[in-house]
Amino acid sequence: MNKYLFILLTLTLILACKKPLSKTQKTIELIPKSTASIVFIAGYDEGDNKYYNNAKDYFKAQKIKVVDTLYSIAEIINYLNKKTTNNYDKIHIVSHSNSWLGMSLKTIKQGKRITLETLEKAKNEYKIPTLNSAITNTTKVIFHSCGLGENKALLQALKELFTTEKTPKIIASSFFNVFGGKYAGHYLAKPYYGYYPTAESPGPIALSKEFKVKYPKTVINWLTALKTRKETTLGKVYSYKFNIPVDWEFTFDNPSEIPELKDKEAIMDWVSEDSEMAEILYNLKIPIEKYRWKSKIKGNKLYIKGKTTVLCVLEPILEENDPTEYKVTDLNDTSLYQIL
Repeated sequence: MNKYLFILLTLTLILACKKPLSKTQKTIELIPKSTASIVFIAGYDEGDNKYYNNAKDYFKAQKIKVVDTLYSIAEIINYLNKKTTNNYDKIHIVSHSNSWLGMSLKTIKQGKRITLETLEKAKNEYKIPTLNSAITNTTKVIFHSCGLGENKALLQALKELFTTEKTPKIIASSFFNVFGGKYAGHYLAKPYYGYYPTAESPGPIALSKEFKVKYPKTVINWLTALKTRKETTLGKVYSYKFNIPVDWEFTFDNPSEIPELKDKEAIMDWVSEDSEMAEILYNLKIPIEKYRWKSKIKGNKLYIKGKTTVLCVLEPILEENDPTEYKVTDLNDTSLYQIL
C-alpha cells in the first residue's frame, strides 16, 4: 500500500480593510524614514484579502523602499547580494504565517512553504544562496509574520541565513500582525483559537462556551467576539475563520483489501491506528473529532478527507495605561517581539 498526504490551507482573512491607508490614519510603528531600510512584500492578495496590499501602503507611507515581486527567501537573498553598496539598517519581510503550516514565504522560487524542515532541506541541498553583503551588526531583520515569534527554532534557522561575518538581529512577534486597520495602519493582536468540523458548526452559543472553558482566565465576551467579524470600535475584540483540510490517498495492490469505512467514527479509528497519520494530526494540534471526515473508494484507491474550521478571536493589544490607544509596535519591546 502506497500512501500520499496532501495538506492544504485556505485562509479567509478579514484582517485588512479594503481601503488603502488614508492620510488621516495614524501610524504607530517606530520606523524612521531611511533609504537604508527595505521592505519585501513576499506574497500577493487573493480575493477580498488585502493584507499584502495594506502592508505595502503602510510602508510606502513611511518612505521606505518596497519590493513586491519576490516570494522566496532565496530570491530575497539574491536581491540583497546584488545591492553591494547598501548596508541596511532594517530589512522588513512581510509574509503570512500560521501555527500549523509555517510561513507562506517559500524556500526557493516555486518551492515549498518555509518550515524548519523545508528550510533545512533546501539549505542542505545548497538551493539557498549565501548572503555576502547588506548586513551589519546593527541590522534588524523583521519578519511581519503572524505568530512566528513562537517558533524559536525556525527563527534561529532564519538568523543563520542572514548571518555573515556580521550578526544581525532577527525579530518576529508571537502575536498577529494587522495591517490596514480601521484605526491604525499597523497593530498587533493576541489570538485565541477554537475549532469545529467544517459545515457542522454547533452554533455561536456552544462555541462561546468552549472558548470559556479553554481560556478560563481570559476576560472576553466570547459570544460577542464570535459574532463580530471586523473592527467596530478601537480595540474591539473580533474574529475570523478559515479552513484546514487534510487529504490522504492510499493505493492498494488488491481492491479487496480496502477497508469499508462506513461513518466518521470508523474513519477516525483508521486514522488513529496509523502512526504516521496520527503524528501529523498531533503536530497540527487540532483534535481529531474537530474535523469533518469523509472517505471514498475509487478503483484500488482509498481517499480520506478531513476538514476543520478554525475560529480565531483577535484581541488588539492596547497601551496598559491608555486603553484608547493601540500599543506602539516598538521593535525593541520584548513583550511584543522575540529578538534573536
